[in-house]
Amino acid sequence: MTAPRPALWDIFCHVVDNLGDIGVCWRLSADLAARGHRVRLWVDEPEPLRWMAPGALEGRWPGIEVIPWTRPLPDGLAASLPPADVWIEAFGCDPPDEMVLALAERIGRGEAAPVWINLEYLSAEPWVERCHGLPSPVMSGPLKGLTKTFVYPGFTPRTGGLLREQDLDQRQAAFDARAWRQRHGVPDGALAVSLFCYDPAPALAPLLAQAAKQAQPVHWLVTPGRAMRAMESSLAELPAEQRPPPEHIHPLPLVDQPGFDEMLWACDLNIVRGEDSLVRALWAGKPFIWHIYPQHDHAHHAKLEAFLDWLGAPAEWAALMRRWNGTGGPAQVQLPAMGLSARRPPWTTALSRPGHAPPCLGSTLLGQLSEKS
Repeated sequence: MTAPRPALWDIFCHVVDNLGDIGVCWRLSADLAARGHRVRLWVDEPEPLRWMAPGALEGRWPGIEVIPWTRPLPDGLAASLPPADVWIEAFGCDPPDEMVLALAERIGRGEAAPVWINLEYLSAEPWVERCHGLPSPVMSGPLKGLTKTFVYPGFTPRTGGLLREQDLDQRQAAFDARAWRQRHGVPDGALAVSLFCYDPAPALAPLLAQAAKQAQPVHWLVTPGRAMRAMESSLAELPAEQRPPPEHIHPLPLVDQPGFDEMLWACDLNIVRGEDSLVRALWAGKPFIWHIYPQHDHAHHAKLEAFLDWLGAPAEWAALMRRWNGTGGPAQVQLPAMGLSARRPPWTTALSRPGHAPPCLGSTLLGQLSEKS
């Protein structure tokens, strides 16, 4: 397959909550721009990009234009823009009505439709392989007769794969973890645990109590927002003698995406949540706990089990992840010693098994463009 020509991509992002939607869409935009493509990122809550990608809203990222997705769009905007080669509706969000009407008018004048991709959520469940790449005909509305294509990120070769920058290995190899830890007050010989979780986190309080008892000091690097609220509420549950010393808790500021990656690379254990940070924890190659996005019908439990099966996590780590997510046993939480001192935990082979490694999501999307161009 030959590399596709540089193209113009419209990525539509509706921010639901917790920053995962915009986090994935920005990483994808940056990856495509780094490959020589141009991206218009339509986002209805763009403010987090001020700290996630400084300069993005001011147009200082080559190849990326962030367009505030207001409802309605400004009069005439959709019709005035150069037509895109690709539309990506991220996580089931429909493009703006004005963009749909403008495209319908262009098609009516004989212009080509863009490659239209429905980018879905990440999962290791078996149905993902069956659904990835399926067509989705548009059955009604101004664009009736066009076809979208489902792209499902995933962990196997028969899925859309995972987001991974082309220079990730070089960045990680050049990173000085010891210097990072020193800047953040983590002494040599201590264990560093990053906390980027949802609130509430019922398993956090017993984990804090267990860590406070062990001889090796544990330092907690706590991200702002829900993770800090979870830390504060968990500390309030514990008697004073079971709490970590105050100097072992390090509140972190909001950081850009490369800074978030560096935190994961520097820590011995990473507690992550949602989708984007899970993938970053995998690339970090360190032991981690995944706080999966909770769903009221407990569908996240099946999603967790499928992920644990793919990961091949040792039993004690699988038990810890289940308990963190409210399933698989009582609230007693034990932090396995195995893996924390190792350079890479034993399950990282899941990412490099010959013939089983997931593709790069950016390459998958470029393949869709090549097929349909």
